Formats: sequence, structure tokens, C-alpha cells
Amino acid sequence: MENFPVRINADGTITREPDVLPRTPAKPDPNDNTIALSKDFTVNESKNIWVRIFLPHQALNNNNNTCSSSSAKLPLIIHFHGGGFVFISAATSTNHEYCQLIAAQIPAVVVTAEYRLAPEHRLPAAYDDGMEVLHWLKTSQDGWLQQYADFSSCFLTGDSAGGNLAYRVGLRASAIVDDLLPLTIKGLILIKPYFSGVKRTESELRLEKDPDFPLALNDTMWELALPLGADRDHEYCNPTVGGGSKLIEKMSSLGWRVMEYVGFADPMSDRQIEFLKLLEQKGVAVVGHVDGSGHRSRDFAGPALCGYFKDFVLSSTKTA
Repeated sequence: MENFPVRINADGTITREPDVLPRTPAKPDPNDNTIALSKDFTVNESKNIWVRIFLPHQALNNNNNTCSSSSAKLPLIIHFHGGGFVFISAATSTNHEYCQLIAAQIPAVVVTAEYRLAPEHRLPAAYDDGMEVLHWLKTSQDGWLQQYADFSSCFLTGDSAGGNLAYRVGLRASAIVDDLLPLTIKGLILIKPYFSGVKRTESELRLEKDPDFPLALNDTMWELALPLGADRDHEYCNPTVGGGSKLIEKMSSLGWRVMEYVGFADPMSDRQIEFLKLLEQKGVAVVGHVDGSGHRSRDFAGPALCGYFKDFVLSSTKTA
């Protein structure tokens, strides 16, 4: 595809095209004209796992005493970027802009994670890295996190492959909630999560030649990301296979809520709707919204999504 950031080579390796997806450096200077400050921290140098923390600029205007109690602190949003598990970075400009917008609009402290990519590091490497980020956060002594983030009001979120990742990390986290304290997860916010399966759905067939994400490319991305020998009915790809994970009931018993933003004209929309129904059947409190923009890669930072995001976080915090 023209302007696609990954070139798949004949030997099965890939070449990422850095010029297609520009990056933005962190901006920690409070004098910068930005809606949210940002700074980077290394989580695991050997695996190149790191995070970028976003603090809404308006938080600096608060007197230090106003953030001395958890009731005055900001929700903590842990975000995983998309890219089919194969490309994009936490520093990619579109990801940076999205995270700073969410931080400013809610407002919240947002932590976006850099995780290992396939095919060099096939799944479950990204899920392992997501969990490592949670364990790093629970013991972090960073001043922004300590002063402004409410660790008792944490949300996992991600767009596309990041939505898949947030779900899988959420499942793992639900089994070890005591080990993650003081981090307390209230819910998941999944933006057009990246799922698939062997049997084609109506939306996949209808949008087989989708200009943003044709079905053949989807299949190739999963071939690169899944464990060797696995097909698209692996649980990492198809969350409804076998009736879904038994840990979904654990999420329900913890009172976690899940918001899903479905791409109406996304080839994966039927998958996203099936997944939402599965969660509901297993007792999870779900909130669904539909993106009518008609494109998988657009409106991730549109006003409608920002409004839904904010309402979900604030309502989950109040009812918790």
C-alpha cells in the first residue's frame, strides 16, 4: 500500500519506514506552549520498554495542597498505542498528540507505553511488556505520578492493537489485583480494538478492499504478530473463541467497567460488537459507542470520542 509505514520483505522480515510516521519528542518544560507536559522514563532498557507521562498543563496551576489527597488527584490513564503490533511508537506524533489531548480534556495523568513489536517479538511479548509497565508504575517515585495521579482510579486503554493489548493486560491484571496495589483498575477503554478470526464476518467481507486497511493486509499483520504456527482463531486474535477467557468473570466480580468505541465502517466492526456482547453476557458492565466517521484510522482524537472518554472515566470514578 502506498504510504504504508511497513514494507514486507521476501524473506518474511519487515522494514519500517520512519519517514512515514514522524515522531515528537517529550516536552517537559512548563514554559512550552502545549496543553500537556510530557517526559520519558525507561522501564526495561534491555527490552526497550519505556513510558511517556503526560501531565495536563492546567494541573500546574493548582496549589500543591490541592493534590495532597486522592480525592483531589487526577485519574491515571495507562495507554497502549496501535499499529497491528508491528509498527508505531509511543513517540509517534499522532500518538503523542492523542495522549496529550486526552490528558487535557479529562483531565488526567496519561502514561503511554512503548512495547516490543512483532515479528521480532511475537505475541505475547507485548502483553508481557504491558504487565511490566503496571509493575513499574506501582513503585514509581516520579514526582508527577506521586503528586498528581490517583493510583486508586486507574484505567487501561488503547486504540486498535492497543485496545487488544489493554484487554489482554486487563485479563492478566484481574488475576493479581493485590500484587498491583496501590494501582487499582476501575475499567477498560477500548478504541476500535484489533480482533479477527478465521471465519469471515459480514463487515470483513463487505470491506475487503477497504482503502485504509484491506483484509489481505489484516491477515498479513496477524501472521507477523501471532505465535508461529497459530491461526487467527488463537485467543490473542479472537477473544470470543471457546466462549472467551474465564478471567472475564473475574473482571466482572471486581466491578470493572468496559467502554468500547466501535468503528461502524471498520472491517473489524462485527468482531468488536461480538466481543462487547460476550462481555455483557458474562456480567461485565459495558458501554458501547459507534464511530460514524467511516474509517478505521480516523477520529481517534475527535470531539465525540473525547467526550465519551471523559464521561466514562468520571462516571466510573464517581460510582466506584
